[in-house]
Amino acid sequence: MPDAIVVGSLADARRLLPLLASDSASAQISDLIFNGLTKYDKNLKIAPDLARSWQIKKGGLEVVFHLRHGVKWQDGRNFTSADVLFTYDTVTDPKVPTPYSSNYGPVEKVEAPDPYTVKVYYRKPFAPALESWGMGILPRHILEGQDVSAERFSRHPVGTGPYKLKRWITGQRIELEAFNGYFEGRPGIKRFIMRIIPDMATMFLELKFGGIDYMDLSPAQYKLVSRSGFFNRYFQRFRYPAFAFTYLGWNLLDPRFRDVRIRRALSHAIDRQSIIKGVLMGYGRVCTGPFLPGSWAYNPHVKDPAYDPARSLELFREAGWTLKNGVLQKNGVPFSFTIITNQGNTERLLAAQIIKEDLKKVGVTAHIKVYEWQAMLHDFVDKKRFEAVLMGWSLSRDPDLYQIFDSSQTKEGEFNFISYRNPEVDRLLEEGRSTFDIGKRKAIYQKLHAILAWDQPYTFLYVPDALPVLNRRFKGVKQAPIGIWYDLIHWSVPADKALWYQ
Repeated sequence: MPDAIVVGSLADARRLLPLLASDSASAQISDLIFNGLTKYDKNLKIAPDLARSWQIKKGGLEVVFHLRHGVKWQDGRNFTSADVLFTYDTVTDPKVPTPYSSNYGPVEKVEAPDPYTVKVYYRKPFAPALESWGMGILPRHILEGQDVSAERFSRHPVGTGPYKLKRWITGQRIELEAFNGYFEGRPGIKRFIMRIIPDMATMFLELKFGGIDYMDLSPAQYKLVSRSGFFNRYFQRFRYPAFAFTYLGWNLLDPRFRDVRIRRALSHAIDRQSIIKGVLMGYGRVCTGPFLPGSWAYNPHVKDPAYDPARSLELFREAGWTLKNGVLQKNGVPFSFTIITNQGNTERLLAAQIIKEDLKKVGVTAHIKVYEWQAMLHDFVDKKRFEAVLMGWSLSRDPDLYQIFDSSQTKEGEFNFISYRNPEVDRLLEEGRSTFDIGKRKAIYQKLHAILAWDQPYTFLYVPDALPVLNRRFKGVKQAPIGIWYDLIHWSVPADKALWYQ
């Protein structure tokens, strides 16, 4: 009887082609269906994937990838360098709405001199080069001459990865099955099922009663589980710093938020420690900027705007706003705005409520609206139809933040949806991705950290701990610096504990 792992997800995937998979649910599934030329190993080092090896030449101006032989697409066709060349041409096509094209901006040309060699030539050294080629490679024989953004390709992906798509019932579940021809061997778990459960409390009940095997717990749930004999008997618990941060992003097309004094005033009015204590229950830490303590790019000398309502009001006054009868106003107009966040994420909703109460103390009225994840992204964030958005970033291990903060990355679907523009930041982002010298890069990114902490294009809120739990029937699960999912293909379930999921 086949076995399966069933995971819970707050949101459905959006698009399963790697160059279009810009949300976490899509990326999680896409990563199981597709491979890049490179990947991160368990110790966060760049390792071979579809490329078996590579050479970096001419000070980084040329990278030669040597591809694996015998790799099959999930329809049985051979993977070759032609697929890599096609993927590059596609991701750099201006007609393709991908946020990842900037990863290949420094590329001068790509050549495929034979079926198992790819040569990449750069105009200038590009430090994240090897990481950038970790994006999933596309099948030329299926997509050539087609509109890759058409829904039918994202709904019927064909990759080289360990799992292939079997069934996708929108808003309910995505079901993958093991690919027998996977080049590293068929996965030990025959099926991977993502159930979409847009409420944490409901998901927790599904976990308790066997409807799912895995979920990322909220701090309150984790605290409950840690004290429960039942959960400790049937589930494995993990805790490690998430390589992610949660933030309140300001729409800088709004004249109010374009003023750095306003952004800093708002940040000074928010008590982050209360959020960490009350919402995270101590499972996290204050975020000072986009680089986290585990990153070599982190600047330990940067201080976040401390909780200081008096300083907040001083900055508001400097910007022309005055407090009258408990209401912050300018020319008779009260300071009021709406925070949007995604449905089902209890932590974010609770954080928004604390922020609302904190801002009320300085006379600012904040409203809260909650939307389904994909609707929020497509209808509001991508189209810049918001005032403030409470979200989070899961970060790359390389500190290149070009896609998030460079002023060229503001088109619909790109990641600088707050419309941040700072010429010095643009310069540092270019400089940081153009040198391989780790010492120079560290200095650049530490300076960038300081500027962003001062500018507050986001109010950087907190770095949460990852708090996943997994049913104990899965064997071979090991925690590493990268987390637990890196070795999924070697997980197994004893035959007497296999689950048939209908």
